Amino acid sequence: MHQLTIAGKAYRSRLLVGTGKYKDFTETRAAIDASGAEIVTVAVRRVNIGQDANQPNLLDAVPPSKFTILPNTAGCYSADDAVRTLRLARELLDGHPLCKLEVLGDPTNLFPNMPETLKAAATLVKEGFQVMVYCADDPIQCKMLEEIGCVAVMPLASLIGSGMGIVNPWNLRLIIDNAKVPIIVDAGVGTASDATIAMELGCDGVLMNTAIAHAKDPVLMASAMKKGIEAGREAFLAGRMARKYYSADPSSPTSGLIGS
Repeated sequence: MHQLTIAGKAYRSRLLVGTGKYKDFTETRAAIDASGAEIVTVAVRRVNIGQDANQPNLLDAVPPSKFTILPNTAGCYSADDAVRTLRLARELLDGHPLCKLEVLGDPTNLFPNMPETLKAAATLVKEGFQVMVYCADDPIQCKMLEEIGCVAVMPLASLIGSGMGIVNPWNLRLIIDNAKVPIIVDAGVGTASDATIAMELGCDGVLMNTAIAHAKDPVLMASAMKKGIEAGREAFLAGRMARKYYSADPSSPTSGLIGS
């Protein structure tokens, strides 16, 4: 299978995972290892990656030498805050340009503020960031983000942390069919079948955190997600059979039967 390529770098895994909501960094690393993920996203405002020398550093458990660290702007509600946060992250990560932009519009549902997202994306791209962007499942605005220069567009499947799965597959298909950059589902996945469906639709990857971290057994769920992503990608490449309503189609041939 072709690898996932983002900003010119190829990855074997199409599963991207977060690092929040685990009981400790040991569980975080165990789940990441079980997932097979190579890109790991970190909330700069919530997790220490060097901002506080007196606190445990996530990068000791998830080292940049082994994983591609994707700093994100979780908790930002304006373009200015998001840009400022990613400038700090770039300093902490020695100039690392790849980042995940998210600008939220509401603290309850965590839906993206798209005008501020578009504004922040334009600024960051001009400053040389390689922007992967969390956004609404709006085909028009997703195309606008691509045209700004984002290296991946990441529409939500459903609300962050909801576990509701893909609530609007038709919008995702419109986005996928019109895109020239990777489309990665971000937010809303609850279990492995959700991830499989996203991949069967033709998504290039899936980013998740809560679905793994809040499972009863996060490490086992991470393993399940890995398999779900792989199965969905293979099914997409294989091409499913056509749906045939009210028309049975025997699996075995009906001609040349023994005794007929």
